[in-house]
Amino acid sequence: MSRKVNVAIVGLGFGAEFIPIYQRHPQAHMYALCQRSSEKLEAAAKAFGVEKKYTAFEDLLRDPAVDAVHINSPIHLHASQSIAALRAGKHVACTVPACTTVEEAREIVKASRESGKKYMMMETVVWSREYLFVRELRDTGRLGRIQFVRGSHLQNMAGWPGYWEGLPPMHYATHCVSPCLGIVNGEAEHVSCLGSGRIAEARIAKYGSPFAFETAHFKVRNQDVAGEVTRYLFDSARQYQESFDCYGSKTSFEWQLTEHDDPVLHVGGEDVEKVKIPDYAGLLPEAIRPFTTKGVYDLQENAHLSFLQGSGHGGSHPHLAHEFISAIVDNRPGFPDLYQSVNWTMVGILAHESALRGGERIQIPNFRGV
Repeated sequence: MSRKVNVAIVGLGFGAEFIPIYQRHPQAHMYALCQRSSEKLEAAAKAFGVEKKYTAFEDLLRDPAVDAVHINSPIHLHASQSIAALRAGKHVACTVPACTTVEEAREIVKASRESGKKYMMMETVVWSREYLFVRELRDTGRLGRIQFVRGSHLQNMAGWPGYWEGLPPMHYATHCVSPCLGIVNGEAEHVSCLGSGRIAEARIAKYGSPFAFETAHFKVRNQDVAGEVTRYLFDSARQYQESFDCYGSKTSFEWQLTEHDDPVLHVGGEDVEKVKIPDYAGLLPEAIRPFTTKGVYDLQENAHLSFLQGSGHGGSHPHLAHEFISAIVDNRPGFPDLYQSVNWTMVGILAHESALRGGERIQIPNFRGV
């Protein structure tokens, strides 16, 4: 693509964090905003100087000038809006998770293939500075052979919007699944999961999910590597943690247990080394490098709760925007690509099904063969 990519952002809660990033990206044009609340839409458009505004998603899709949409809607709209946008001939970036059912995953794959447009799930952890650090250890050979991966996402979501109440823990598992599969550039073949504990009765009825915790094991397709992930959302005492560990034959990386501590490297099995994770802004165009260390808003009370609880998502936002735009401009798959996006989502969705069946192993469809 010789001209700048016209981007439309859908949903202006968490989505607002990306507006100035696209505005400053050398290959993007922050073209339009879409938000059901006209009051919220007008406020954001005025604050950031965006002229094109839509309150109806369908109207946005009819605009031929829109090249790409970045979807930040509630979870239950992710799949339907992604599919509609792809069928309308728009490239799609969608916040996590990609979808909530196997059939939705198939439809996303079908729509992307038939339209020839890019689809990328905007998974923050695989562009966080911690992940990029482990990726560097992998690429330089310092890890050696990757033997095992483990992730956890422990977050009390009481007080979030109503649709979160009682959500099965593994239905929002991509933050711990994705880095485990991303670091081995893999997809999961099958998953089994156990539920543990019980949430408040008032929360159970909404989704029929009683579990406080869910812990899953998965096998990486065509590799001799397996992983383990743990997730909780309600009624447990734990400081926020969004983490992954990677165990290699030469060096292993373990995420810090508490906020403001440092991760550790286990070298040769016995030596332990605390490490300071560097910032990776140098991988980005100069104009958007500052966004690895600060959010959109200077005042903390204006920042979206996910940004605050996620400790700024590891500086990932400008990397995500740059990867999406670069994939379009260079006509290549983004990371995660279409198939990784739906596979990594399905690990969690089918893990919950396994938990409801007492830990039964469930095969994950190979969407590359759909």
